[in-house]
Amino acid sequence: MTELKKGDEVSWNTSQGRTHGTVTRKVTGEAQAGGHTAKASADEPQFEVRSAKTGRKAIHKADALKKG
Repeated sequence: MTELKKGDEVSWNTSQGRTHGTVTRKVTGEAQAGGHTAKASADEPQFEVRSAKTGRKAIHKADALKKG
């Protein structure tokens, strides 16, 4: 997968269906969003995304996000 960066438009699956949003930052340590604590690393980064529909933030692994 191409490296994601801040501002990239992405989509991901939720229990309500496919959601779209924007990458807000790359996470390489411990971070919180949406009541969840993500434990990322430089070798296995995760990405904070903001939902276009709700404006809420979440953190996902790169393989859960689809660019475009």
